[in-house]
Amino acid sequence: MTAGAVPAQTVRVQQPEQAALLQTVPDGVLAAAVMDVDPANTAAMSVTYRIRQRFSYTYDGPAWQLVHRLVVVPPRRHGDQTLRAYHLAVSDPAATVTWERTVDGARAALVRLDTVPARLDFDVTVALARTAGAGPPRLPASALTGRRLLTPTPLTAPDATMIAAARTLAVPDPLETALRCCSWVYRRIEYAGGSTDVTTTAAQALAGGRGVCQDHAHVLLALCRAAGVPARYVSGHMIGESTSHAWAEVIVPEAAARALHGRAAGRDDVLTSSGVDAWTHGDEGANLDGAGACAVALDPCHDRLVDRRYVTVATGRDYKEVAPTSGSYCGPGRGTLTTRQRVDVIGVDDVPGVGEGTTPGAGLANGGIRQ
Repeated sequence: MTAGAVPAQTVRVQQPEQAALLQTVPDGVLAAAVMDVDPANTAAMSVTYRIRQRFSYTYDGPAWQLVHRLVVVPPRRHGDQTLRAYHLAVSDPAATVTWERTVDGARAALVRLDTVPARLDFDVTVALARTAGAGPPRLPASALTGRRLLTPTPLTAPDATMIAAARTLAVPDPLETALRCCSWVYRRIEYAGGSTDVTTTAAQALAGGRGVCQDHAHVLLALCRAAGVPARYVSGHMIGESTSHAWAEVIVPEAAARALHGRAAGRDDVLTSSGVDAWTHGDEGANLDGAGACAVALDPCHDRLVDRRYVTVATGRDYKEVAPTSGSYCGPGRGTLTTRQRVDVIGVDDVPGVGEGTTPGAGLANGGIRQ
């Protein structure tokens, strides 16, 4: 066993008292509850989710020296989202698992196996909660000007069409620029499953006019960065979808994010009595005087702000940095992947004092939110 490795069947739990969340709620008990939630009024509740995924690989010949990477467990905290418990199991007991963190704080599991069986399964169960009033992810002010989230990657390099569009769409307000870019992507790329693959670039997807959520996100990243707005790729899930989902986060001044969340809650400012604590004692590195930065999540596949229908797993510069499953092995055997997943809402709670005074359905419908 390698140093720092653990047996593959070991349960790893963020908070031991929450381990029951992984098992005790039957399938679909509260899945319909999210449909009763007005996404524009989600500041008034906390939602608990359970995510279950299986990645199954079959090999038609010998394979050995497997090194596999899974980015399927969210960070301990991401804005209003908190990891409660998680469990990763590998079907072969000879496998070892080590953990590492990406530059943006995502958790990555590295699975090593000397001899690969004809079938290898990775089963993941995660319980997490999104808490009312906690606000979006907060970053240091340096994130607004740092080159990492402004520099194109091979998958997000803009072509002449995107550069010209970025010039047209850019306005002094970076958040308004991002919203304009989001709508532009939505109008120009038709969702078509199977029309692209993980190697498709933003320029190729735009030229073809068809793609999947990953392509929508890559084109939005390319546009925003070309317009001078730092942005990052998000890998996650959306309620009701049978596969993983992708969207983008744009990095904007904290004051802009506060105003946006205040309008979404039907107020001029988001800082209610409980909201003050959530925003001023938020993520590590936050600037408490309002001069820091926040990540605002946009889904260009649906042309809307991200709400309680979404859960975040990881962020990075593009898909390649946070691919849910990837790896390598030696041998002539060809591996074939099949996946399945289920995301259930297992708890919905109103939070006293948060969201009071809001008008159901108001949100930004009269000012920007797209349902």
